[in-house]
Amino acid sequence: MGEAVHAVETMMLERKPGCPFDPPAELIEARWHGPISRFTFPGDIPGWVITGYDLITSVLADPRFSARKELMLDLARDITGWEPPPASPGEFVFMDEPLHGRYRKPLVSRFTPRRIRQLTERVERITADCLDAMEKAGPPVDLLTAFAKPIPTIMICELLGVPYEDRDHFQDQLDVFLGGQATAEEQIVAFAAAQKYFTELVAAKRANPTDDILSDLTDSDLNDEELRGISHFTMMAGFDTTANTLALGTFALLQNPAQLAALRADPTLVDPAVEELLRYLTVAKTFMRAALEDVELGGQTIKAGELVVLSYNTANRDPDRFDDPQVLNLRRQDGGHLAFGHGSHMCVGQQLARAELRIALSALFNRFPTLRLAVPVEEIGLRPDSAAVYGMTSFLVTWDV
Repeated sequence: MGEAVHAVETMMLERKPGCPFDPPAELIEARWHGPISRFTFPGDIPGWVITGYDLITSVLADPRFSARKELMLDLARDITGWEPPPASPGEFVFMDEPLHGRYRKPLVSRFTPRRIRQLTERVERITADCLDAMEKAGPPVDLLTAFAKPIPTIMICELLGVPYEDRDHFQDQLDVFLGGQATAEEQIVAFAAAQKYFTELVAAKRANPTDDILSDLTDSDLNDEELRGISHFTMMAGFDTTANTLALGTFALLQNPAQLAALRADPTLVDPAVEELLRYLTVAKTFMRAALEDVELGGQTIKAGELVVLSYNTANRDPDRFDDPQVLNLRRQDGGHLAFGHGSHMCVGQQLARAELRIALSALFNRFPTLRLAVPVEEIGLRPDSAAVYGMTSFLVTWDV
């Protein structure tokens, strides 16, 4: 008789007090039992949780696993008897080929490394403006609202052609979608408002194109509904994950003074530092795939129709892939991580996110060498781990003046 497979009882887990950067302890424990565990969705529907790095990359590269939205289940609610709708046109992260490629390809050509290098000077200017405003205001400041949010927001607004004066509107909506604290009704209202806004924006770009991605796409064969979906999704993806990685990354470095001292002493460490923070934090922590046929995986048979929950943040702490995975090590040699996913669905804007993190972190610690927390650690505002994107709700810092 075979050995019993470990079971994860719930995915609605919270991080241990005093461990804001680590995945929930139950998921770390699950990985020690093996790279795959059983999981039962609400409604008594059998599924799986994958916590191992190699198994997740194999799933993400396997066309027998689907990303289609209508095949997914809710991790917290029993939706038995309700058929989830397909992804909206343009919402390509929840699609398979050929639709996935139809929407992704036009964006890939606009987020190339060459294009990102051209944007570097603009990121530096935005960062400097935020730091100037912080210095003028004086400490203490909420680094989340004064620094971490504005930089990616301004960049994605400019790239898409969204008026920057609308940024507060979008930041509020994104907190509703991704912050883990809104009701279903609040999410519906926020989604409807966003759809209305982007419908009007697409119409405006068609009538009067400007120098931005959305205007460029109006010259393609994509219709207005598709353009609305692509622009809305790109706005969400291009802001929240980077903002929270930047804020949490600063927090993590302040809590690891030896690593911060190494970065300050050797500015060339900034690139590996960004990669290590992406691995260590992994704010976009969980995705799902549905088996389209029976698949043998990690010694288990995933039956057609069953869902696998992919725990990216736990895989990025996989001891079979990383030495001392619980340790933040800016000089880590075993690079590579799943913070941007893997395979055909890998994040389109990853090079822009890297550039923003690299430039912003370097400039912040150069401008404010005495930067430190302004409140006790336990008073730092953190999103619940049930949030779609893990991150911060407030982050008060201070410095010597």
